[in-house]
This record gives sequence, structure tokens and C-alpha cells, in this order.
Amino acid sequence: MFEERQRLEEIIRLDSELNRIQDLDILLERILLEARRAVNADAGSIYIRNEDRLVIRYSQNDTQQRQLPPGQKLIYSIFTIDINEKTISGYVAAKGEPLNIPDMYNISEDAPYSFDPTYDNISKYKTVSTLTIPLQTNLGDIVGVLQLINKIDEERRVAPFTDVDQLFAMHFAGSATMALQRAQMTRAILLRMISMAQLRDPKETGAHVNRVAGYAVEIYERWAQKKEISESETEKTRDILRMAAMLHDVGKVAISDLILKKPGRFTEDEYEIMKSHTYLGARLFADKQSEFDEIASQVALTHHENWDGNGYPGKIDFTQPDLDHTAHTKTKLEPVKGEEIPLLGRIVALADVYDALSCRRAYKEAWVEADVLKEIQDCAGSKFDPELIEIFFEILPNIKQIAERYPDTH
Repeated sequence: MFEERQRLEEIIRLDSELNRIQDLDILLERILLEARRAVNADAGSIYIRNEDRLVIRYSQNDTQQRQLPPGQKLIYSIFTIDINEKTISGYVAAKGEPLNIPDMYNISEDAPYSFDPTYDNISKYKTVSTLTIPLQTNLGDIVGVLQLINKIDEERRVAPFTDVDQLFAMHFAGSATMALQRAQMTRAILLRMISMAQLRDPKETGAHVNRVAGYAVEIYERWAQKKEISESETEKTRDILRMAAMLHDVGKVAISDLILKKPGRFTEDEYEIMKSHTYLGARLFADKQSEFDEIASQVALTHHENWDGNGYPGKIDFTQPDLDHTAHTKTKLEPVKGEEIPLLGRIVALADVYDALSCRRAYKEAWVEADVLKEIQDCAGSKFDPELIEIFFEILPNIKQIAERYPDTH
């Protein structure tokens, strides 16, 4: 009874914590982690509904994670599942009811769903017990599925999930779904803002900004780990950074279509006008109401600054009443370099350039990966913070996985 009360108190505490997380991806990762902790599951996955399919968004596995070098994240396959009764997750989404299976290798032949052990064979990890829960709104709509794998008992053995585990997981899933709906609405608002920019600049797509934001969070997380930043501070910054990074080019809404949509190279004057998107974007967050406004302003302003001081726009005076497209050219601005550039601006600068080089644009083809990586390495100490370049190459597998998660649709 005491243990159950502790678990209930923990879930109540988590309700409050989940509601403080604003970014969708950060929230999904946290939901999966906390759900596993609540029922002592060794592994698990979380899926989001996209029309009539489930898309895996995060997967975690403590056993496999312990086999990796310190700081390295588990890489998992990105795939989708039809919402129908043939698979376990598809069945749960179709029926809107949980499935608690004590042994995946002994599912009744009468069951409409089945288990494919192919991934177990590839990963050398045996899935035994599973608890699969629908993420369902108060109106009965399915927004996703949470699957918990291999409950670990007090003797460190795999055991079936209990009825009490299922009760707590269902309660947690209800709270998580409400937080998830709010985060999806926040993401939708951000993407609508980006769609406004996309009407002006076709390069500014939802896939591009999601990738840049994902890369930035991965780089920051490894940096914070190296600097021994507290878990609470790291999570708070990750949450804000991901949203701020999505809006790094929002100032382009103030740039003329004649420049934004020009297929060829800019003239010198056009390029000078293009540079103004940094401080015009930062100015959108000038009336700072929160830490998000502060970081979004920093990122918008400084994501084109270079480590050696040869970037732009330089030190802008936001008290100028006539801050316009040519404010940075009216007088010679003092350069910003090295650690004068805010850390999160330096991170987004690296993430943005990597994505720009890696992807096709109207004016260029995508570079081959080897050339992209050589360019990034060659720019260490000039364009980019050398320490961040080192981190970038350490987490390159995670970067590639994010690129796979958010492909261009054209």
C-alpha cells in the first residue's frame, strides 16, 4: 500500500512537471522516460498518430544503453505502423484499449495481432513482457501509443507487468496526453509562423527548422554533459532552445521577395539587406516576457556570427529608433567573436550550416556527405567554435537520425 501511494504521489508530481515542458519532442522523450520509471520497464517506445499510421518518435532501452560509451545515445530505426489489428501497437491505436502481454513469444494463435521477432534477432535483445497503452483524449481520439517493454523485478529479472502497473500507466498516459495536446498546439503555432516565412522564402520549410532545432538540442545536450550542467537546467534549456532554434530565420519575413526568391547570387547591396534578417528577427522578441523571448532573440541575432569575428551583423544597438535593413552598414559595427557570441547562437549557427549544405535548394544540389563534413571540420576555429565542432563529430550518428526523422517532402 505504501509503495502504491509513493507511485501515485510521483505521478501527481510528474503531472505538474510535464505541463511545464513546452516543446513537443522534449515532452515525448520525457513522457517515455517517466512512464518507464513508473513501472520499472527496461525499454519502451512512443508513437505519434499521423492520419491512419503510427510514427515512432522515441525509443529507449536501458540494457542497450549501458553497452554504449558514456554520453552516446541509442540509435533506433525510424518506421511507421498501420493502425489496424495486425500489430500490437496498431491494435491498441485501433481499439483504444491497453494490451498487457506477459510473453511476446507465446501470444495466443486466436489473437488478431502477432509479434515479429526480426528486430530482436538483429539487436540481440529479447522482448518478453510488454504493456502497450493508448494516448487518448477525453473525446476518445487517439493521438499516439506508449509501449513499455520488459518489466524488471526486484531480483533484476524480466517479469510480466502487473494489473497495478497497468493502472498507473493508464493514469500517467491520461495526464501525458493532455500535456501532449498542449505541446502539439504550441508546435503548430510555431510551424504556422514558419509557414508565413516560407511564403516569402521557400527554403524555410518545416522539415528544415525541425532538423536545425533537433541538431541544436543534441549539440547542447552533449555540451551540457561535458560541463556537468545540472539535469534540471539542461532540460529547461533544451526545451526553450528547440523552439527558439525553429525561429532562427523568422526575420526573413521583413525581406523583400525580390531578394528572398532570387534564384541566382545576390548583389553586394542585396546581400547587405539580406543580413538584416538577423536583427529584424531579434527585434520581434524585444518586448521580453520570458526566458524564451531572451533566447529566441539571441539565436535570431547571432546565428550568422563567426567564431573569428567575420560574421554578421556585429554589435547592434537596439535602442536606435531607425533600426532598418541597412542599420548595420550605416556605421562600422564592432564585430562579435569567440565566446562573446552567446553559446546557443554558436550552436544554431553550426546546425543551420550543416543542414543547408546537406540539403538540396533551388539554387544548389545537396553536397555529398564527405564534402559537408570536411567543410564543417575545416571551419573549426574560423566560422565555428572548435569545441562545438568536436562535439558535433562525437554525436554525428544522432545528427543523422534526426535528419531521417524529418526528411524533406519534395
